[in-house]
Amino acid sequence: MAWSPQAGAMPWGSPQPPPPPPPPTPLETPAPARGTAEGRRLVIQGRQQEARWLWIGSRSSEPEALWIPLEVLEGQLGVVRRRSEGSVELEWFGQTLLAGAGEQRSLDDEVAVDAMPLFRAVGLATTRRGGVLELRLPPSQLLQVRSSKSGVWRRVVLDLTGPVVAGRSDGTWLVDLDSSGQQRDQLGALGLVASQNDNQLQLRPGRADGARLFSLGDPYRLVLEFSQAGDATAGGTAGSAGGSAPRSLDPRLQRLLGQQISWDRLERRGIRLNAVRVDPRTAPVQLRLLTNPSGMEGLSSVQALANTQRAIVAINGGYFNRVKRLPLGALKSDGQWLSGPILNRGVAAWQAGSLPRFGRLSLEESVSGADGQRLPVAALNSGYVQRGISRYGPEWGPSYRALSGGESALVLSRGVVERRYGSRELEFGVPLRRGEILLVGRGGVELPWLEGTAIKLTSRASNDLGQAPFVMGGGPLLLLDGRIVLNGGAETFSSGFLNQGAPRTVIGSDGKQLWLITLEGTQDSGPSLGETALVLQELGLRDALNLDGGSSTGLVMGGTMPVKGRGVVGAVHNGLGLVPSAGSSQ
Repeated sequence: MAWSPQAGAMPWGSPQPPPPPPPPTPLETPAPARGTAEGRRLVIQGRQQEARWLWIGSRSSEPEALWIPLEVLEGQLGVVRRRSEGSVELEWFGQTLLAGAGEQRSLDDEVAVDAMPLFRAVGLATTRRGGVLELRLPPSQLLQVRSSKSGVWRRVVLDLTGPVVAGRSDGTWLVDLDSSGQQRDQLGALGLVASQNDNQLQLRPGRADGARLFSLGDPYRLVLEFSQAGDATAGGTAGSAGGSAPRSLDPRLQRLLGQQISWDRLERRGIRLNAVRVDPRTAPVQLRLLTNPSGMEGLSSVQALANTQRAIVAINGGYFNRVKRLPLGALKSDGQWLSGPILNRGVAAWQAGSLPRFGRLSLEESVSGADGQRLPVAALNSGYVQRGISRYGPEWGPSYRALSGGESALVLSRGVVERRYGSRELEFGVPLRRGEILLVGRGGVELPWLEGTAIKLTSRASNDLGQAPFVMGGGPLLLLDGRIVLNGGAETFSSGFLNQGAPRTVIGSDGKQLWLITLEGTQDSGPSLGETALVLQELGLRDALNLDGGSSTGLVMGGTMPVKGRGVVGAVHNGLGLVPSAGSSQ
């Protein structure tokens, strides 16, 4: 359910009123065209799943346009998204598609593009039957397996007779391709656990972290790259033809389940809940933010984030800009603001060994010079782009690159302007060094101070939640002190966002235990936020905060992933995890 602002300006789907800035809600959807059809069922190579789509054109022929969520293209077809400033650049078997900000739209809570140019180029057939969309490629054969190695990294190349569908689920690549036993033995010897299930080849590297898959055209190839550092499966044998053996729970979690960690699977009001409960004051685990250690730019999966910090339980976290792959909301870890709060939205705040506290949070910051001129700072370490001044530090990452056009900036070192940057330099990227502050002016806002000028920065949180060493932002706030406090206007969410049904992720507390919760619909797309608040109140929660949802929703339990928002592993920016405490026997 991540949303993405247009390049250089305000979020999609937002009106353009005067300050305060408009809400970062889902993309604005253009008016339906003649001959349109839409649905929530998708069949890929004969396998049915839930996914939103929009068909424009005649039913008797291929569509003029076919809008498909990025999550489906990347996670279920094998399309690779390249970085392209302000646009989405997709590549699949040598064919590319570039979609600018104006060529992207919202399908409920998902960012979607017109994928028909890419589908036509690759030869993927589209068929619509009522509310079901079918996508199918002609059968392809695996010609040969080739491999090379550089250091600990292994590259495996599958030579093919044509394009194939290649998705990924819980660290396993799923390729619609027949293979022989000899070919699977060869893949096993290269460090891939390989098994054949009907017409689908399943491939799992010994280490899934950092692994990637992409395709090439002319000739058709599928390329898998993965690390074999400390990989016990390297040189192993292929899996059985019956499929990969299910992964067992991490023994660290097994020892705590039913004792100090509870995992409840419930159904209420047509909603399927997975609820993990723990008292962080007594259990040998800590609640931690899960983020990319190299900086704020980039997306991952809940599973990979959990692996990074060896979390035994993890859920996805707050909102992010899917196109620019940047955070949109509060992220504070060990007292450092990795990303500042925005729009007075709900947060959960805590310190080690305590239950989280909940409320709405904003930062009030300003900079002033010796001449008395004082200017407000709109955002701190944020992917939320708006007119005004934003500040960035090394917590953001090793460098800053312009997020909009026509930016200017200056660097403060020990409270003095050390140097200034123009828009050209910012487009290429400038370093973020320890002890320095980068102030960025956007939307025509000028930074008037020259080099050598002394500058004073003041910063104040709206309440004491901002003083906690750990903060996770989301929104909207659902429950506070046992009362439903859902107020979309107070946190600048649109009515459409509040009323739509979708998978949900929530952090909450009943006053005795911390709750990490996912909610999914048993018969429909999922609960609305009002339905979510009501069912959590009925379960006895006193406080609850909605996090990112939709395809982002995910739950990791001891290395397994029992919850995947819409049936596939979604790309996310950050998460929350239960990590064994330092020095514990776990």
